[in-house]
Amino acid sequence: MAQMHDAVVIGAGVIGASIALGLARKGLSVLCVDRLPAAGYGSTSGSCAIIRPYYSTVDGSALGWESHFYWRDWAEFLGVEDERGLAKYINCGSLRLKSPANGFMESTIRLMDEIGCPYEEWDAAEVRERMPGVVLDSFGETKPVDDPTFAEPAGPPLPGGVYFPDSGYVSDPQLATHNLQRAAEAAGAEFRFNSMVTEIRRSAGRVQGVTLDGETRIDAPVVVNVAGPHSFKLNRMAGVEEGMNVKTNALRHEVCHVPAPAGVDFEADGTVFSDGETGVYVRPELGNHILIGSEDPSCDDRQWVDPDDFDRNFTEQWRVQVMRFAQRMPDLGIPSQTKGVVELYDVSDDWIPIYDRSDLPGFYMAVGTSGNQFKNAPIVGEMMAELITACEAGHDHDADPVGFHLRYVDRDVSLGFYSRRRSVNPDSSFSVLG
Repeated sequence: MAQMHDAVVIGAGVIGASIALGLARKGLSVLCVDRLPAAGYGSTSGSCAIIRPYYSTVDGSALGWESHFYWRDWAEFLGVEDERGLAKYINCGSLRLKSPANGFMESTIRLMDEIGCPYEEWDAAEVRERMPGVVLDSFGETKPVDDPTFAEPAGPPLPGGVYFPDSGYVSDPQLATHNLQRAAEAAGAEFRFNSMVTEIRRSAGRVQGVTLDGETRIDAPVVVNVAGPHSFKLNRMAGVEEGMNVKTNALRHEVCHVPAPAGVDFEADGTVFSDGETGVYVRPELGNHILIGSEDPSCDDRQWVDPDDFDRNFTEQWRVQVMRFAQRMPDLGIPSQTKGVVELYDVSDDWIPIYDRSDLPGFYMAVGTSGNQFKNAPIVGEMMAELITACEAGHDHDADPVGFHLRYVDRDVSLGFYSRRRSVNPDSSFSVLG
């Protein structure tokens, strides 16, 4: 006999756990299932968990700024204790350098002004004072390390940067997901691990439920695909990919873990730091280390992979990213031992997520989220719960998109921005910046 729930959420990463919480707080009976042994064990565990307001669109920026307040008030948002403790939000701020590569941040400044997000414009002297060890040489476009002009100045020094005080990073993304699991369970949700969805069942033109591991039937009128890098496989299993103008795929990424230069306390004094010329972003890490990720410059090949069969070993890309940051911080050593994370991003065609229903009634998706949506997870849980309950009550979201009010920044957003039927957004950075 099949088990019955009001909703099944597929995927217990940070966004899946948050959606389970959002639906449970709406009064639904929710089962969250994951193929892995615990919440947040997949791509979430490899996230740099950066919280920042700057995106390439006004909607993305508004959501990013709103997220700062959820993490700032994390204990209040959860409303429960976790036996493992609560994840910490390190509100160290973030700095993005002005350069020709990003139009000297003019469009970002306009977006911040539009949404009312605070920022500070730092001149070169202030950047050097606040970020010891950083040089402001201009290197032009990001280059491969074997380019003969790599690390050679290509123009006047950069004029400074823009600092965003309402930003930082979450210390432990897996713990943050466990926090959401505990909050969801307190609201009545259930979690089931080591269980793979092998069938998405339908009946009478709508979703009927899922089958786990080829044998266990779960009946539910609502199924939500939050499967991260596996999301495109679930959409194909449900037969909904054809109805999507924007689709998703799995992208392999490497994040480097290196010690800060001698004499630089980057853990205490550093910020989240982003640089369009060297093509990397960084953040402080425990033990006075630095995490270095790629901003996906056009000179690098993108590795689209099968999420069930990809290389988890570091490649030459690890050394490339470290050397690129060493352009900006010349005293950074290049360790002989590679440390860090090799993981996958769930990436949409325009690097903007899809938070939407599908052409199969009852089947919803929160996909294309990796790389730049960890920060928004608590809000996404509430948005998806609002969207799902509205659609299940008969609202035609495709014709009249559901709205959502950002309570901290006091701004209304349309969830139509994240539609599966949208055209590829030309304003996107088409990178991890979103």
